[in-house]
Amino acid sequence: MSNKSALVQTWHKFKRLPFGNWLFTKAVCFKAPYFGSMKPYVLDLREGHCSALVKNRRSVHNHIGTIHAIAQCNLAELCAGVMVDATVPVKTHRWIPKGMTVRYLAKVDTDVRAVAEIDLPHKWIDKEDLVVPVKLYNTRNELVFTADITMYITEKR
Repeated sequence: MSNKSALVQTWHKFKRLPFGNWLFTKAVCFKAPYFGSMKPYVLDLREGHCSALVKNRRSVHNHIGTIHAIAQCNLAELCAGVMVDATVPVKTHRWIPKGMTVRYLAKVDTDVRAVAEIDLPHKWIDKEDLVVPVKLYNTRNELVFTADITMYITEKR
């Protein structure tokens, strides 16, 4: 039996296929349809890490032609959620977003890449507030946004 989570195993299966990242992202958006509105693209996934991209297109723009603040929040939440789902032991624990604190550091006028990471190994406990830091970068690799997303982790009964 592999030590990798089922979601990470699925990720690796999809990656072997033509357009695998795209297909995996579509499956994620099927499970959580709201995220599909920004047309994200999962770049990498492993336990403790997820990165994803949103293209700079009109459908995610605000009134000044840059990527909307809430689209940035959505990308951060998607990345954090997929990473947590790939990391939390789903046989014994579950999770739900509880809160988010964000900082907008610059206008986003290019595609934007999000990275969610936590340190591993992690001791999972009941009724834990896990703070997941997420960073968004423009194509110049400049940090444009940060989020601390609190995930409420509980043991399954």
